[in-house]
Amino acid sequence: MPPVRRGARAELVLSLGVLALGIAAAVVAWRLPEAGGYARIGPNFVPKLVAGGLILLGIWLLVERFTGGWRSPVADDAAERGEHPFVPQAFGWISAGLFAQMALINTAGFVLAAGVLFVCVARGFGSRRWLRDLAVGVAFGFAIFAFFVYLLNVNLPAGWLKPLLGAAGT
Repeated sequence: MPPVRRGARAELVLSLGVLALGIAAAVVAWRLPEAGGYARIGPNFVPKLVAGGLILLGIWLLVERFTGGWRSPVADDAAERGEHPFVPQAFGWISAGLFAQMALINTAGFVLAAGVLFVCVARGFGSRRWLRDLAVGVAFGFAIFAFFVYLLNVNLPAGWLKPLLGAAGT
């Protein structure tokens, strides 16, 4: 009996798992309503597309598994994979930014919450220029706000900037 290649069982399990996930997603997608608008694309189009992609990926992975194993396996050494050590301070700053955005978005508004998130993420990546980061974050937040509110007609909370932004947002 030939020796079992290292990782072969994991490749088989993961390949079958992706295939099973695709099949399960297809079953759910085919049960969604077909009613489409004038473009004849209903709410089940994208789920069917994703399910089909998962099924094809599962089949592809199985073919690779049975024809010599997955190509370009991941190296065992973390440095060889390009991984960096975990930095708790960076994780803390980015997590704090996400929590701050969740806490501020309804009161301070989307633009200011995005600015605070940008400052915290930039600090997590090592920036100490919080005023510059706040200005850049608010500028990005305003650009995203304007895109969604004025072009896509999606309401985002204007918060404390409602007098400056006018009737935009909620």
